[in-house]
Formats: sequence, structure tokens, C-alpha cells
Amino acid sequence: MNVLTKNPAGSRQSTAAVTEAPLVQRSAWKKLELHYRDIHHQHLRDLFTSDPKRGTRLTAEAIDIFLDYSKQRISNETINLLLDLADDVRLRARIDAMFHGEKINVTENRAVLHVALRASRDASIMVDGVNVVPEVDATLDKMSRFADRIRSGQWKGHTEKRIRNIINIGIGGSDLGPVMAHEALKHYSDRSMTFRFVSNIDGTDLIEATADLDPGATLFIVSSKTFTTLETMTNAHSAREWLLQAFGNDESAVAKHFVAVSTNAAKVAEFGIDTANMFGFWDWVGGRYSMDSAIGLSTMLAIGPDNFREMLTGFHEMDEHFLTAPFNQNLPVLMGLLAIWNNNFFGADTVAVLPYEQYLRRFPAYLQQLTMESNGKHVTLEGARVDYDTGPIYWGEPGTNGQHSFYQLIHQGTRLIPCDFIAFNETLNPLGRHHTILIANVLAQTEALAFGKTPEQVKAEGTPDWLVPHRVFEGNRPSNTIIARCLTPKTLGKLIALYEHSVFTQGVIWNIDSFDQWGVELGKALAQRIIPELEATTEPALEHDSSTTISFDGSENPAKCGEDVRLQPTATTENNVQPWFYCGARPKRRQHARRAARLRNQ
Repeated sequence: MNVLTKNPAGSRQSTAAVTEAPLVQRSAWKKLELHYRDIHHQHLRDLFTSDPKRGTRLTAEAIDIFLDYSKQRISNETINLLLDLADDVRLRARIDAMFHGEKINVTENRAVLHVALRASRDASIMVDGVNVVPEVDATLDKMSRFADRIRSGQWKGHTEKRIRNIINIGIGGSDLGPVMAHEALKHYSDRSMTFRFVSNIDGTDLIEATADLDPGATLFIVSSKTFTTLETMTNAHSAREWLLQAFGNDESAVAKHFVAVSTNAAKVAEFGIDTANMFGFWDWVGGRYSMDSAIGLSTMLAIGPDNFREMLTGFHEMDEHFLTAPFNQNLPVLMGLLAIWNNNFFGADTVAVLPYEQYLRRFPAYLQQLTMESNGKHVTLEGARVDYDTGPIYWGEPGTNGQHSFYQLIHQGTRLIPCDFIAFNETLNPLGRHHTILIANVLAQTEALAFGKTPEQVKAEGTPDWLVPHRVFEGNRPSNTIIARCLTPKTLGKLIALYEHSVFTQGVIWNIDSFDQWGVELGKALAQRIIPELEATTEPALEHDSSTTISFDGSENPAKCGEDVRLQPTATTENNVQPWFYCGARPKRRQHARRAARLRNQ
């Protein structure tokens, strides 16, 4: 593994005198491969039987987060070998490099400093010779003042109504984080206000979000760093039209009902937003790591500035733990190393995240972007094709819902699916025996996955021989159990940072750039090419592959489309001429030509 820098000419070069061995050729990796051959057939039942203290020994606890990893298919030697691998790839040096503002996002030549978003006010974190912490604090203070004005009713809309409805318009990290945080911290939110989130370019998303709202009491937050993101700005302009229709096209209303999270002051002003109500962030914050920046403005409006800062405190506590704790007691490092073990040695290509807390129902969806956009990479930092698996697929649902859905496959299917169970000792909403039953299910599921049910046990229950195989649980299915006292803003910050740093740990092991996302670019570029072809009023000359080209044709008897009665149609030209593709309005001659071609080929 080389350490990459940028030379004056702009190309990347290695600062290492000697190129280190690729990952799979390293001594630490080879030792793990040999160890896997020895341990992979061992059952968790036997591992627990031979080590009565395993359930207490293979655990770690820090900053009020408890991690039980005793139900992973590991031994003491496994952990030691994984720790050796972490040392071999210089994980500690890479952690220090991130926290010190070095440009570890090598393909974009950027620092990676989401940790600065929650650093203490007296911290000094330098980027290109500038301490960024004062800028972060200034933005947080500005957000707090704005949130207080909205929440107190001091801010009035165009018709002097109090703002009661907040709609966040963004996509990717500008949506998934705010949505997840709003759901997770709903217990702490101002219930006199309505919060909605629009991300999908499908017009249904915006129409349903605005359908029952009063424009005079609605504020939109438009989150786009460049203020050019296609989906976000298309939705923002349609929302602007919705608002102006209510106010007789009085453009002065826009500044009372729109604010921006952006760095493009010119575009923000052109839209009609007062740049005094523009909240900035920085290129050293990736979108999927930005929910604790100004992207979290909707979160602050919902739960208030004090609770938002409590969430930041939780983030910071996990940051400090990751930075300073020995690796054998370091929660994110341990989770990251165990993920490597399951993914690269046991061949587990998915991870189920199973929060036993209804408020965390959007947490798995949030983690999908955090993990898969970060580590879904096929080349190393040096640009070489990897010869090992990288990021696994993350997915999940809250318990106990998932138990009546996909747990069948986890328990008795042919795929090995490691699971992260997340639970809380105390509930925010006490209701009879509900929480006791919920926690009982967490414990039961981890036990059932680990130990299963043998044929002998099934027979002892009086099961007929022919039915025994169907009722056997093989067990030996690995899991982590993560337990905290209660879901608070601070706890949520800790949980998110736990996964952030676990992702980083895995990326360092795999020697990939966890902070770029080039894989999202190609589809967007091709869509920009296709959009004008679909909107053309005459049939364009198409230069696509045969599959894509025939998809333009649709069916010969297209279904009628719904009429757009709530928002102005966007699929028309300035002269209100239907595009050739729109809702079956394409010329009949195209259909006749296809029929003629088929007849010729018969």
C-alpha cells in the first residue's frame, strides 16, 4: 500500500520508498487465511462450551455503548490476527491523518473532516493552513438563531402566518440523514410542527408532500451545495411554482418561504432566496457524512438547538474514543475488523442491521448510503483492480417486523448473513409489557442464530421423523449485539459515528478511497443526454443500444397518464406542445413503421 500525495504538476505519486505488498500477499492476511481453515468448521455451540466466560470476555464497552461480539465465529486468535492486520496496514496512522486534516480523499484531493463538525470549540483542525473549527461554530450559531426564530414564531411567512410546516428538499446525503434523524429523534421534536422530506424526482414525492399544506405556513429548505443538483433543483423550482400560485405570482414571497443550504450565493440569490438565509458547508464534508452540518437544519428545527448540540456531543465522544482507545477495546475498529472477517473470509456479502427500536426504522436505509457509497469500490488507492471483495450490502428493518418477514432466510436459508442487533435498556414510551417483550425477542434471536436447534432436540419434542429436517436450525450464524441505555440525541450521535468509523476501518484495510463516489456519475450523465431526447417535440435520432432504444417506444397501446392538476406540467414545451414521447402522444407513423418492419421480417 502506497501513501499518495499530489505533486506540483497535479498527478499523484507515492511518498513510500518501497511499494508494500498488496493486501492478499501480506503476512497478516495469509495468517488469517490459514486460521480460517482451522476455525471455519467450528460451531458456536462448541466455542461457548469450551469457554464458559466467552460471553463476558468477547465484549467491549465505552461511552455507554456496549458491544457483544461473542456470537461471532471467532476465537482469541482470530481477534489477535485481525489486530495484527490493522497494525500491518497502519490503521492508526490513517486515523491520525484523517483527524489532522490530511487529504486522504486522494481522487478528489480533499481532506475528510466530518469530525470537525462536532469538535469542541477550542479545538484546532487545520485545512490548508486554516483552522476550520471557528467556521463550523459560526455556522452552528447561525443555524441556532434561525431555528429559534422559526420555533418561537418570530419568523412570519408572506401573509404573516407562523411557519408550521417544514419541507426539506435534497437527495442522497442531503435527504437520508435528515429523514433518519427526524424519525430517530421524533420523541424530542416539536409536535406542533410538520416535517416532510422530498428527494425523488418522481413528481409524486413533491405533490404528496404539499397536498394538504397551507403555503402561507410552509418553509422549504433547499439543500444542494452547488445549487445545481438536478433532482433537488427540479423539485425546488416546482415547489417555488406551487408557492407562487398561492400568492398571485408575487416573487417577494420566495424569500419568506425558502432558505438554502448551499455555497453558491449567486444561484441562491437568482432563485429568490435571501443569501442571509443561506447556510454553508465545506468540500471536506462528504454528503453521506454531512447530517451534523447545516444539512441537519431540519433536524435542528425539529428538536431545537440544545438537543442538536447534544447529538453533536455524542458524535464527538465516539470520535475521541476511535482516536484514542486501544484497538482491542475500540468499538468501531472491532466492528470494522469483524466485518472484514465475515466478508473476506466467510464470504458473507450482506449485513443485516436490525434495530429493536421503532424510532430507528430509517437507520438501515441511512447506513446503506454510508456503507455502500463509501466502500463500494473496485480499485485501490493506487488505481489497481482489487482481487478481493470490498463493501458488503447493508440492509434491514426494525424488529420485530423483520422476524415475520425475512428472518426465515437468515435462520434457515443457504446464505450466511451476519447481523447487527441494536437495542436499548429503556424505552422512551413505556406501555405495559411491550418493552420487555421487545428485549426478549432481541435476546432470543441472537441465541437462536448462534446455537440453533439440533435434530436431536427436534426429535425430543415428539416431532415425526419426516418433519425433523424442516424444523432443524443449524445455528452458527454470526451477530453483534449493540446495547445502549436509551435513545437520546447523544446516543444517536454515538451510533452514527460508530458506523462511520467502522466503515473507515474497513476502507483502510481494503486500501480503497472511502470518500469519493464516482460510481454515481455515469448514470446521471447519461440521463442528461436522454432528457432532451424525451422532451423533443419531434422524434429525435436515437443513438443508443437496441435495448435502450426500444425502451423509448413503450407499448403500442400506452395507458392513459394522470392529468397534472396540482403542479404545472413539466413535460411540455414553452408553447404547450406535447413531447413526442409524452403519454402516448408520439406520432402514429412510428407504430405503423414498427408493424411494417415486423411483417418484413416474418
